[in-house]
Amino acid sequence: MRIVDICEFYAPEGGGVRTYVHAKLRAAAAAGHDMTIVAPGAADHVAVWPDGGRIITLKSPPLPFDRRYGMFWNTAPVHALLDDLQPDVLEASSPWRGAWVAASWRGNAVRSLFMHHDPLSAFAYRWFDAMAPREAIDRQFAWFWRYLQRMCAQYDTIVCAAPSLSARLKQGGIERTVTLPMGVDAGVFSPDLRDDDIRAGLLALCNLRRDATLALAVGRHTPEKRWPLVIDACTRVAADHPLGLVLIGDGHQRGKTLAHIGDNPHVYAMAPVRDRPLLARILASGDLLLHGSAAETFGLVAAEAGASGLPLVLPDMGAAHDLAHDDHCETYTAGDRKSAADAIRRMLGRDQTALRAAAAARATSARTLDEHFAELFAHYQTASRWPQGIAA
Repeated sequence: MRIVDICEFYAPEGGGVRTYVHAKLRAAAAAGHDMTIVAPGAADHVAVWPDGGRIITLKSPPLPFDRRYGMFWNTAPVHALLDDLQPDVLEASSPWRGAWVAASWRGNAVRSLFMHHDPLSAFAYRWFDAMAPREAIDRQFAWFWRYLQRMCAQYDTIVCAAPSLSARLKQGGIERTVTLPMGVDAGVFSPDLRDDDIRAGLLALCNLRRDATLALAVGRHTPEKRWPLVIDACTRVAADHPLGLVLIGDGHQRGKTLAHIGDNPHVYAMAPVRDRPLLARILASGDLLLHGSAAETFGLVAAEAGASGLPLVLPDMGAAHDLAHDDHCETYTAGDRKSAADAIRRMLGRDQTALRAAAAARATSARTLDEHFAELFAHYQTASRWPQGIAA
């Protein structure tokens, strides 16, 4: 198959989507498919990927709130490129401008919308969860559900990576939704990579000794990641238990995160770790992962931490919560600092040997990206035999 992904959320300095895109290029080439990623960028450019496929950037304006990312403003260059590529399957990876640009192309291809973004969780639920139940929020944002219904009606299949997101879309009137969970890089993450020297070094950055607890948090510095909640929850626990927090990531709100940390000596903000084997060793060397966001469409960080044998403290909503298991996880009320701190305390109160053994056992059955891509490409091969034009 010839697959083209109109990927509005790809950027060389990006996070989870960047990781996913690079893995998809490798998997497509290995499976014998021709894969092209089309992304907005600072200039027109074609990068041939070493393992096969290509990333084409089209000159586009940057987003005002995060200039690492861009927006497909002009339709004509995208459509001209699609006319040349003639895909069998045309993907869109965001429910915004890129989706409309892909949907309006007149070529003959199966169209797939991959929900890499959950706008209601990223914005509406995050803003108003403490004020009203989600049913009430959905009623106030009925206009957005109508928008999503109109946009999704242009696509033959809507792909979600989390069952909770698929369920909400179906409840919101979005048809042709399929759940194809993602996974982690095969052979990269493992509890066997635990390194006491790495752990001690990270605790030293938090001005703590080896006998303290090391909490990790990974992600971009953006509002939906809820870094203030993560920092405040750990600070509450650190008042009566030696606990260090290492934040791994970067983003347009890094300055705000650093300001929130202030002079707290037990919280350390670390640059992003692009070296995947090194990240795997760091994750395996922690004592717990505290995840703040309830807006993920899969929860890649939580999945990678779980595959590293790391106990997880997760919000009770969102895609990361789909990965929660009682034997090595604690959950808290999304957006609630006190509840998150209480969940950490419950984690620390458990038998740590049994906890890590359960987490390590779960890690051996972690789903891989190879499994995800095999299912995705099989779905597209089936879809490519559908009668064209079945979308409303």
